[in-house]
Amino acid sequence: MSHIVILIASRQAGPLTDSLAAIARDFCSGQHLNWLSAGEACEFIVKKIPDVPQLKMVLGDRAIDVLVTRFRGRRKAVLVADMDSTIITSETLDEIAGDAGIKEKVAEITSRSMNGEIDFATALRERVAMLKGLELSALERTWRGTQFSPGARTLVATMRSFGATTALVSGGFTYFTERVAAELGFDLQRANILLDNGSTLTGEVREPILDRDTKLATLKELAETRGVKLAATLAVGDGANDLAMLKEAGLGVAYYAKPIVAAEVANHIEHTDLRSLLFAQGYPASVFKGGDA
Repeated sequence: MSHIVILIASRQAGPLTDSLAAIARDFCSGQHLNWLSAGEACEFIVKKIPDVPQLKMVLGDRAIDVLVTRFRGRRKAVLVADMDSTIITSETLDEIAGDAGIKEKVAEITSRSMNGEIDFATALRERVAMLKGLELSALERTWRGTQFSPGARTLVATMRSFGATTALVSGGFTYFTERVAAELGFDLQRANILLDNGSTLTGEVREPILDRDTKLATLKELAETRGVKLAATLAVGDGANDLAMLKEAGLGVAYYAKPIVAAEVANHIEHTDLRSLLFAQGYPASVFKGGDA
């Protein structure tokens, strides 16, 4: 037996039933059905990776995510997470732009960048330039409106409680990653630095810009620091800037991802929350930490 299939149902859309779990197991010729959370998440062992789109068709029009991971080494020693639209629900640069009255214009560039249609660094410089002269108080207002994605606190707290290194690595800005990391308990954070003159934004970002290559380099660095292979790492993100690390991680998961990411990454979260990353590693809900389980 080489792989594990994990089924997770949206808690808002209704339970995962015993009969449906059995149908999925039998479709995959699986064995040893095990429940990780009653009515919500189960797993079974398979000899070969199943046809996930076909399995989803068998499950019907239900809000169930299907994740597949290797049998060995399921629990990861390193987590690298994107911030915007992953650990938090919003795109912070778009929200800052909203304070300046140009959210729609900036958000259009963000969307194209996250879907890989334009170069990330070029798009970031262009958007930040539009914010020149904006008072720094706009950053605080944006922070006050920031919300964490469901399950984010539980994901970080649980992995840390089992000894994993957790990192928040974002193409966004340290103003926000510092606060998110402190609030959720990430071990470290890395992001871009917005430049200011003490009262307003200068419309510039400190070089070099943190991009997809930096995210991948961080994943590799943390694995080396921990003395583990990339197979022992987990990465989660939603945009083209995350693709490199998602493909190289032992378990890369696209979270409500942009089309280009969904097309290139095998594991997707489309219906559930970030707690699903714990189920994928074999953690039962009974050991979850963090309080938003």
